[in-house]
Amino acid sequence: MSSLKTHSQTLYDTDYLQWIEATVEKLQSQNYANVDWENLIEEIADMGKSERRSLKSNLIVILVHLLKWQFQPEKKSGSWEASIIEHRRRVKEALDDSPSLKSYLESVFAECYAQAVKQAKAETNLPVESFPLMCPYDLPEVTDDEFLPH
Repeated sequence: MSSLKTHSQTLYDTDYLQWIEATVEKLQSQNYANVDWENLIEEIADMGKSERRSLKSNLIVILVHLLKWQFQPEKKSGSWEASIIEHRRRVKEALDDSPSLKSYLESVFAECYAQAVKQAKAETNLPVESFPLMCPYDLPEVTDDEFLPH
């Protein structure tokens, strides 16, 4: 049995896709004794972290483009609007797949706004004081396909 565990760990390190396929096969056949539980548990935990990181990243991109749209209106572009649409779609898909992420999104909203201000400052060359200290948009507006600031 220990040689199987060693093989699984080696497989995990050397061929991730094959490790996934072997793990799924073992689970489907209820061969629980030979499942590489340590790495499986780590992967499942990492999936949640990855979902949250992706959600934050997409929210920051939306906020950056909304800020640029509002505070640098003379440079509005179709690519900004396209980026807003794309990242809103990603946020909505994540929330559709995992509705429990909504409370997480609400909890990191202010942090994401602070990061978006830093990025918008860098991208626009506007002074940081050009942007409101508190987010001028609420979360429903940020994720609303029809919303663009004036």
